[in-house]
Amino acid sequence: MPLIQVIIVLVVVGVILWLINSYIPMAGSIKMILNAVVIIAVVLWLLSVFGIIGNLAQIRVGR
Repeated sequence: MPLIQVIIVLVVVGVILWLINSYIPMAGSIKMILNAVVIIAVVLWLLSVFGIIGNLAQIRVGR
């Protein structure tokens, strides 16, 4: 994936997260959980894109 596409995806995810945090009323604890889940997902995606971890489809959760 070209670097410009990675940057565009990061900007889009950041703007969407900012819009959700700014304009959708929800409890602070829910916002914190949402932010943590999105950040963890983005970090895992970035590690996969740059080849630091293998393909995310091969990761199994549970049995």
